[in-house]
Amino acid sequence: MSVQVNFVGSGDAFGSGGRFNTCIMVDGSDKRFTIDFGASSLIALNKQGIVHNSIDAILLTHIHGDHSAGIPFLLLDAMLGAKRDRPLTIAGPKNLEARLAEAGEVLFPGMNDMTPKFPIDYIELAVGEPNDVLGLTVTPYAAKHTWQTDPTALRVAVDDKVVAYSGDGDWTPDLVKASKDADLFIAECYFHQKSVKWHLNYGAIQEHKGAFGAKRMILTHMGPEMLAKAGEVPEECAEDGLVITL
Repeated sequence: MSVQVNFVGSGDAFGSGGRFNTCIMVDGSDKRFTIDFGASSLIALNKQGIVHNSIDAILLTHIHGDHSAGIPFLLLDAMLGAKRDRPLTIAGPKNLEARLAEAGEVLFPGMNDMTPKFPIDYIELAVGEPNDVLGLTVTPYAAKHTWQTDPTALRVAVDDKVVAYSGDGDWTPDLVKASKDADLFIAECYFHQKSVKWHLNYGAIQEHKGAFGAKRMILTHMGPEMLAKAGEVPEECAEDGLVITL
């Protein structure tokens, strides 16, 4: 059974290289979900002609704008423009619903006074444990990133495939657990050799590459330094609109 992965957005927080914020869309046999939904994700979906009402669930690695701030835009359009009439599940770190409501009120004051005409189910994912999300098995692992974001790497079992994503964060042995035997491991690779706190660079990926244990790895979330080297490294590198089938 095949699973399709679409890098709707593969960029960093600052749109380096003209890329959209993180939004990785996965199509299983009967569920469509995204891993993260950064601020520019609605624009990226529209550019690709993807109707956001078709998304069943959004899984969040952490609460940073380039990974989660597109949700208020999606919800507002779902209520006012797209007229969504089917349930939406949003799963992620603790205090998820309150934090997204706070973000929505900052971006669109008065938004929280609106009542959606479709059910929204917020699920706080238990870290280190398998969580059932619409039949998907979602296992978050603690990530080494800005602590206020409650950062995680995610391992998602969909149909008979496993897709893992590092999220943002420096090297930690939990990345081995997240990526072990995965059909696809998507790894942040913010810089090439420059070392920046709370992020992976290419040097760290090379150092630990043998430990990841995934069948396939794709690098993403690249800043200018890494983008300049992307064509020279042997690893696959994501770009907006890249679609692969597992």
